[in-house]
Amino acid sequence: MRFEQLQQHVERAEKRVELRGAQTSLYWTILKQTWKDGWTPGRIVIAGVVSGFLAGRSDPLRAMTGARWMQMFTAVSSFVATAQAAAAAEQAEEAVDTAQDVQDQAEGVQADDEPMVDEAFDEDDIVVTAPRPAEAATELSER
Repeated sequence: MRFEQLQQHVERAEKRVELRGAQTSLYWTILKQTWKDGWTPGRIVIAGVVSGFLAGRSDPLRAMTGARWMQMFTAVSSFVATAQAAAAAEQAEEAVDTAQDVQDQAEGVQADDEPMVDEAFDEDDIVVTAPRPAEAATELSER
C-alpha cells in the first residue's frame, strides 16, 4: 500500500471511532434515562417484596430479634417517606410548569385591554375596624 492510502485508511478508522464514541454516549444517555423512568414506585415496591422474600427464604425468622424488627420497621418507614417525598417533588414540578404556563399566557395578554382597578373605586370609602377580641385571639393562636 502506498503511504497516502494508509493515511486515508487511518483517517477513516479515526472517524469510525469518533462516530462509535458519539453513538455510545448517546445510547448510554438513553439507557440511563430509560432506567430512571422505569423505576416507578410500584416497581420499587415489587422489587423490595421479592428481595425481602428471597432474603427471608435464605435467612429464617430465627435471626429476627427485637432489634432486627426495629431495623426493618425504620427501613420501611424511611422508604415510605422517600416515596412520598418523591411524589411531592413530582407534584411540585408539575405545579411549577403549570404556573409557568399561566405566566406565559398572562404575559401574552395586553395590559391595555382592561384596567386592573375599577376607576370608580374610592379609597376614602375603606373603613378599618379593629377585630373583636375572639377574632384577635384566634389570629394570634394560629400563628
